[in-house]
Amino acid sequence: MAAKKKLDFEGSMARLEEIVSLLERGDAPLNQSMTLFEEGAKLLRECTRQLDEAEQKVTLLTAGKDGEIVEEPFGGND
Repeated sequence: MAAKKKLDFEGSMARLEEIVSLLERGDAPLNQSMTLFEEGAKLLRECTRQLDEAEQKVTLLTAGKDGEIVEEPFGGND
């Protein structure tokens, strides 16, 4: 069996949508449905991890007192 290629975020989301569609149809045998569900859960965790990582990289650009652009961490310094 060939090793599975790790999907990027968009690929993971597309596969997750495909899995949801297959499960919603309800015509897969129980063991296949469970395998699809497990794959979907793993993809969901990976997508959430990638989104959390991206959120940490986001910066909020604001205009400083002199009109210059200032970078601040997303969420500010609350």
